[in-house]
Amino acid sequence: MIHHSKCPLCSSGNISGYLKCTDHFLTREIFDLFRCSSCGFIFTQEGPDEQEAGRYYQSDNYLSHDDSAGGFTGKIYFLVRRLMLGRKRGLIKGVTGKKTGDLLDIGTGSGHFAGTMKLAGWNVTGIEPDRKAASYAVSRFGLRIIGPKQISGLQDNCFDCITAWHTLEHSHDLFSYMSDIKRLLKPGGCFVAALPSAASSDARYYGEFWAAWDVPRHLWHFTPDTFKLLAEKAGFEIFKMLRLPFDVFYISFLSEKYRGTNLHFIAGMMNGLRFYLAALFRRKGASSLIYILKIKAE
Repeated sequence: MIHHSKCPLCSSGNISGYLKCTDHFLTREIFDLFRCSSCGFIFTQEGPDEQEAGRYYQSDNYLSHDDSAGGFTGKIYFLVRRLMLGRKRGLIKGVTGKKTGDLLDIGTGSGHFAGTMKLAGWNVTGIEPDRKAASYAVSRFGLRIIGPKQISGLQDNCFDCITAWHTLEHSHDLFSYMSDIKRLLKPGGCFVAALPSAASSDARYYGEFWAAWDVPRHLWHFTPDTFKLLAEKAGFEIFKMLRLPFDVFYISFLSEKYRGTNLHFIAGMMNGLRFYLAALFRRKGASSLIYILKIKAE
């Protein structure tokens, strides 16, 4: 387990317990979230190290890694994924100004986004630590997949775009990864990161039952302000910030399920709609956000 004696983001010693959360997804173990009073960063205290982390993903219901997962939750997840693939492809085209190019996708999972980009004519490299998911991505989409440690062997300035869809919050090498991402981008290239927001309306409403805490798989719990601090420390600036529209419905549904609500799907959809509408007027209150980063001019 990893113990932090100071804030991993700003190095302040002013850290204290923030919330106790249960791993509702798999083990029912309880983990502490700590918060830095200097910068506001929230992180999982005593989270698993890289060697221990694998067992917290060993479930047929870990949907981003397994296309065979069934049940009602799986059907909802896969429907939303299909709806979002085209929008993500359009976003990459818009922010890069390119119809095709070189793309690195960090946290490829079973390969659907990377496969969509390959089909659109992009030269895609994926990074995925889970061997089963990586094997599926290779066999179904013909993708080039490498392991997380191999990122250091990639050539400088070789990607027009690097994407991390709900990946950075899992990364044990977060800060070195940010350095590598900067190194790998071509001049004018962009980094696209999607993250749940601990400052969202649904995070405040659900508290310890908020599904996007997802302890201990999620090690870092960003808000727009703390992600901006991370970006700046890594030499980036946030060019644009967008809402991920459907995440709030899925997260609200799971959160209602975790707190044992009767008719949790209906309750989740109703609350999801409420949070979705609120985020139309307050973007920082959105459940999940897409950050478009570019390297800061010297």
